[in-house]
Amino acid sequence: MSDVGDANNPLALEQQVCFALSVAARSVVAVYRPLLEPMGLTHPQYLVMLALWQRAPLSVRRLSELLQLDPGTLSPLLKRLEAIGYLRRERDPGDERSLAITLTPSGQALRRQAEAIPPAVVDRLGLPVDELLDIHAALTRVIDATRSAQSPAASGRDSPA
Repeated sequence: MSDVGDANNPLALEQQVCFALSVAARSVVAVYRPLLEPMGLTHPQYLVMLALWQRAPLSVRRLSELLQLDPGTLSPLLKRLEAIGYLRRERDPGDERSLAITLTPSGQALRRQAEAIPPAVVDRLGLPVDELLDIHAALTRVIDATRSAQSPAASGRDSPA
């Protein structure tokens, strides 16, 4: 077996981008958890609400695209948010085949409470805002790169397993 800190080992756990991203994602979501609990929201539900506060009303399809979640994953989140009174799912008058998601007055009012979350997260992370913006930009590039790698044009490319 090779040494745990062996930088030449291509399979060293601590050298894997996927591992760093996975741990970072879980860790950041854990920072959000105590801030969201008083609002009755999970982190995925918070992401739904962020999209709706910014762009409501939205079709389920458009919300799914914005959050990069398949409708099967999004549907239970929407049902739960509807059950707690933060949103309504209604047939879109312009397209009866489509569901439109709108915020209830309660869901709209929750935004004021949510405005305290971003600065609280920055404070809890203890990182300079400039560094967090750099991390965000780097992660956005990673997201774009993974989309390119998954595109049909990229499927014929040779790539390491």
